[in-house]
Amino acid sequence: MTESRLGEFEEVILLLVGILGEQAYAFNIAQEFETQTKKSTAIGAVHSTLSRLADKGFLTSVMGGATSERGGRRKRIYNITAEGEQVLANARELRLSLWNQYPKFSEGSLSFHF
Repeated sequence: MTESRLGEFEEVILLLVGILGEQAYAFNIAQEFETQTKKSTAIGAVHSTLSRLADKGFLTSVMGGATSERGGRRKRIYNITAEGEQVLANARELRLSLWNQYPKFSEGSLSFHF
């Protein structure tokens, strides 16, 4: 059976693939990670996470065309699969459920939305 839960880093990387769409390639994902989280990450960590997410069936990839900005090298573009979208929805549902049970954020005292 395929692992159906995500680690925090995996979840963020998978979300970034969805956000970036056709621009979801490793270097761009790493840059967007740093922009969004204000934390640095190694490109190797991004590559290994993308590979792991693909092995789990949450991502597919295709080779894009060569570009002059990359010295003629091609980019591997990642896309979320239906299974990947489902695992993201499950992760979001779990987090919202937990946040809604937290006393400071439940019963209308403070509202919290992702």
